[in-house]
Amino acid sequence: MKRTVTESLNLWKASANRKPLILRGARQVGKTYILKEFGGVAFPRCHYVNFEKDERLGRIFEQDLKPDRILDELQFYLDQPIDRRRDLVIFDEIQRSP
Repeated sequence: MKRTVTESLNLWKASANRKPLILRGARQVGKTYILKEFGGVAFPRCHYVNFEKDERLGRIFEQDLKPDRILDELQFYLDQPIDRRRDLVIFDEIQRSP
């Protein structure tokens, strides 16, 4: 399914100074679908975590917000390595974690 948001996602990926992406919009319009689809095509690996389905994920952020530590804990949680430079990590329903 081709969408105009795909063009914006490709521009974001190509940016030399890429920052975390926040994709907002109405419920049930395909945000998760398009990110998973994009991640599967544009990145070597795409890691998906859903804060609504597992409330324990929020605990990863309680200690501090250091990206290296958070990614280390996510690797343990997912039981798979995360390449910090090449992989995409999708946080879905992150508003569930204060």
